[in-house]
Amino acid sequence: MSLFSAQLHPGRALGFLVLGASLHDILTRLKREPQRFPKLDLVFTPKDPVKSQIHLGLPANGLRLRFDGPEQRLRLIEVIDFTKNHIFLKPANDKERDLVRPPSGSSPQISDAPSGPTFKHIYQRFLGPTYDGEYIPSNPSQGIYVLSYPGVAFTFSMKASEFTPSKDIISLLSSSAIPGSMAVFNGDSWAQARNKMWTEVLPSIKTFTPLAKGKDVYPDEVSLVKIHGRGKLQVFRKWSNNYFWIILGDTTPQQLVAELGPPDAIYRKNDQRMYIHKLRAASNNMARPNGNDLRRQDDLTDTDQSSAHTASDGYDSNEDAVEDDLIANVSGECFYNYFHLGFDVLVSTPTAPSPPPPSQGKDGTASPSIPEATFKNNSADRLVATKVILHANVPGSYPFNRHRRCRWEISYLSPELVSAAGGSGVVDSETKFPVIEASLREEWKSIYASDSEAKQKQRGMVLNRGWGDSPGSSCELLGGWEETGGSVMPGIGKKFDGSEDSTTTLYGFPGLVFEVLKNGYVSAVTVF
Repeated sequence: MSLFSAQLHPGRALGFLVLGASLHDILTRLKREPQRFPKLDLVFTPKDPVKSQIHLGLPANGLRLRFDGPEQRLRLIEVIDFTKNHIFLKPANDKERDLVRPPSGSSPQISDAPSGPTFKHIYQRFLGPTYDGEYIPSNPSQGIYVLSYPGVAFTFSMKASEFTPSKDIISLLSSSAIPGSMAVFNGDSWAQARNKMWTEVLPSIKTFTPLAKGKDVYPDEVSLVKIHGRGKLQVFRKWSNNYFWIILGDTTPQQLVAELGPPDAIYRKNDQRMYIHKLRAASNNMARPNGNDLRRQDDLTDTDQSSAHTASDGYDSNEDAVEDDLIANVSGECFYNYFHLGFDVLVSTPTAPSPPPPSQGKDGTASPSIPEATFKNNSADRLVATKVILHANVPGSYPFNRHRRCRWEISYLSPELVSAAGGSGVVDSETKFPVIEASLREEWKSIYASDSEAKQKQRGMVLNRGWGDSPGSSCELLGGWEETGGSVMPGIGKKFDGSEDSTTTLYGFPGLVFEVLKNGYVSAVTVF
């Protein structure tokens, strides 16, 4: 195994590990180098994987990465073993400084190598003087002393009896004291940063100079997708107030590529497992089914949601293969897979839009800010966006790390309605499905003849993704975790065989299909 060597950028990054990067991007990058990063430990809270912190441990490299739950962005980088890495600082117009001199042998661990940098080395040479630190008690007799710099902090073990507020930092710490860990964070000091670390808006990764040296120009990430009903989605950019609209049945493939760039992959839709339900629904009409009848039922029962047979770890290697002429002239139904944005778009011939929510009125234009379709073309064979699948990338779910997490909210549900259903005023990607279900049932109850009809239409359908022969299974996407302990990623390193790890339930509402996990969180939502 090669030693992990990285330049320290205080407050921004440790090598290619940049604060603000997504969990999906970091995991994908680490998995490309299994010899360098042989073991990955993902730790999360199974009952609440969406709102609680996510820890990614690299035990062979002495690192631990911490991500927030809702956005899944890297918030904190910790070095917990200085013998398993080589960290250096390269100030402008100065020579490189090692935090710990790397061993000269081929093995990264040498018995006589120092276990970490000394306080004297940090304070005198590596980073220089700083203000007095902060003592944080762990118990009545023991605590840690935090030596803090802008964007970097070191922790030293200290007995409570050794700490005196009147003493300066030189008097408190021995020159040979070795820190237990180092943290890289965004902020002027650890005391100032730790209270807002998990919720603050981090600087754009595109502004990080080492990454901005390339000539590639790509749009900002998608931070939020607002679902307005009737197949209209408002897509917001990260780090700006810019947004654009995807109008199902109207937005063309060319417009998608202009706004989002070429897809990471194109997947031909071919799943026929739900065909029997399409025929049953059509037979109830007492007439011969047509293509649109089957297609509308397909929106409710389609299990072939985007790249169910495609792994994302190599998505960037396909960029050169996606040519503009292929995008412009693709024939037949297919998905545009945007793994790095967190969603897929079905491109097919036009279908009638889903009905407008009752709260928007009969024409669905209660809000003047919601645009109407702009491209009027009644050609039956033209290709447009007809469905969007937004992925939550929930740790522990079957498709974990196939897509980046995409946050969404249903904007046509009023705060009063959501609060009455037990929510916090808005239904979004962090809301548990019972609140979503109660809110939507109340919104759509007027279109059903009775409560029994509504429950019949909205009942769940169990889906097991582990029974397929998909080469994109989680076992293949995230390997090398077989020996991890504690609350680690369930199902990693074993085959999904129909257990609850791979079983989800589909619930349909007008214009929406939710794929719900056992813990009540939504794994994916399909908008049609």
